[in-house]
Amino acid sequence: MEQERLTLLRKKAAALPAEPGIYLMKDKDGRILYVGKSRKLKNRVGSYFVGRHARKTERMVAAVADFDTVLCGSEMEALTLENTLIKKHKPPFNIKLKDAKSYPYLKLTDEPYPRLIVTRDRTDGRGDYFGPYPGMGEAYAAMEAVTRAFRLPTCRRRFPEDVGKERPCLYADMGRCRALCRTLPRVEEYAELVRGVRRVLSGHIGDTVAAVETAMAEAAEDERFEEAARLRDTAAALRRLRDKQRVVSDPDVECDAVALYGDEGGGVLSVLSIREGALVSKCDYPLAAGELTDAPAIFTFLGGLYRTGTVPHELLLGFSAEEEELWELSETLSALAGRRVAVLVPERGKKKQLCDMARENARLTLERREAEREVRDRTAVRLASLLGLEVVPDRIEAFDISELGHEAITASMVVFCEGKKKPSDYRLFRMTEQEGVDDYAAMRTAIARRAAHFGDGSPSLGTPPDLILVDGGRGQVNAAREALRAAGAEIPVFGMVKDDYHKTRALSDGEGDISIATDRGLYSFIYTIQEEAHRFAVKSVHKKKRQALRHSALLDIEGIGSVKARLLLQHYGSIKRLSEASAEEIAALPKITALDAKRIRAYFEKRNGDGL
Repeated sequence: MEQERLTLLRKKAAALPAEPGIYLMKDKDGRILYVGKSRKLKNRVGSYFVGRHARKTERMVAAVADFDTVLCGSEMEALTLENTLIKKHKPPFNIKLKDAKSYPYLKLTDEPYPRLIVTRDRTDGRGDYFGPYPGMGEAYAAMEAVTRAFRLPTCRRRFPEDVGKERPCLYADMGRCRALCRTLPRVEEYAELVRGVRRVLSGHIGDTVAAVETAMAEAAEDERFEEAARLRDTAAALRRLRDKQRVVSDPDVECDAVALYGDEGGGVLSVLSIREGALVSKCDYPLAAGELTDAPAIFTFLGGLYRTGTVPHELLLGFSAEEEELWELSETLSALAGRRVAVLVPERGKKKQLCDMARENARLTLERREAEREVRDRTAVRLASLLGLEVVPDRIEAFDISELGHEAITASMVVFCEGKKKPSDYRLFRMTEQEGVDDYAAMRTAIARRAAHFGDGSPSLGTPPDLILVDGGRGQVNAAREALRAAGAEIPVFGMVKDDYHKTRALSDGEGDISIATDRGLYSFIYTIQEEAHRFAVKSVHKKKRQALRHSALLDIEGIGSVKARLLLQHYGSIKRLSEASAEEIAALPKITALDAKRIRAYFEKRNGDGL
């Protein structure tokens, strides 16, 4: 039976054309297991069903019952389609691109007068992306350095639309912004400035500094001293940015070095970006077990990584690969960059040293992450022991209730898996049907809604947590347990109790408090969970309130604009209380006329009469 399956798959692959395209491996139920691309479909697809492969690939091939292909006109078209299909189907045997997506980039927006922003979203093809950066701190630091050097606007105003609408901000008075809101430079002049920004963000700081210093000397010679002083400050800011970068090779070296480190339990892929001989950034991507030896999957991952990021002139690999794979990756990157990109596996010399540096970085990153995981595991064990749990909690869900008037009562649910936040599983529960402010009722409702998803098969909510933590003491704990009993679920519930300074001091079992003050690691962990649940709840409530102010139904009333709507909601706190006020009470407010009050009353009387 097994041999018959492979024979049929080989025959189907042999009939494929030797042209670029996408292939989708499927199991017996038609589920997509893997999405890949190839310059020659016939060769690549056929290779899966002959010979030996890496462990992960062997498992995938063993589950393949059929495959589909899509012919593409070019490598670029194939890469784009491959990324689209991976994001759509989330195949289990593809390296998850979410790890790459989560890294921040700097983006020059696609506008007549571009702005520089930090973003994690690379799906919008418009604009220029630079990065990725290891974290948000590094991305914002780079943006701060560049905006200071070039005196770019940091506000959200768009130009030329917002010219003259508002007074220039303090940065304009300090000389840190060109104040486009006051006077726009010529498009050509600003375009020249943006070209300099692109050069710097691409790592070419040295020649940019030289150009700025030349312009500074010319301005000084022409006695344009104010402009010369600004150029002097720009050159100094650029030199400071360059000085932060570690020189690792000759000034003419521009490449990315990629290496792997790990074992059967997983590993890390490390990417070092070298520009003008200096290390300008490094990023580390976690790999699951089996992915370290899956070269096609790693090459697919790299193609997706560079799809909107900065493509180097050379890509140096610290691991071996087939000539066909190297050629395909080179073709992909060349199509992305619009120029030739060499993909090399150096065996000696300075380029080999850069790959060794990348591998050492991957090793240190993996060791650090494993050490952090050990700390989290020990904390989880101590928590289980302290609370008398039957199992060490792998998935912990925490709930907090936040309210801002009767119309914005919200329960937040945050999730920690293996001791780390899992924002993709966060949820909000709106208490639209609740009358009055009742934290216990809100907690019962939130837990009941959560329990309704137990066992429903959804990847994020289908599996019950090992432990539920609620913000509060005995009342909140008992309310949560009541909801779980009604749902037929048995999950440990404890409350996170705060002291008079709003700091976590203990856990409540519904009868008494269990102190965590003497265990610094455990205290820090519980405090982090409690603060995250509170932050998520408050953020959502304030967002809802801001939306209510901006999009309030009051704006539908003739004569009521955003200023009067905001004043009314601030005074009454909610639409419900305003609807109960008399015309005389409403008219007593500043800026609200008797005619305004009459129209407001007529609006609510009609709305209530319509049953809305």
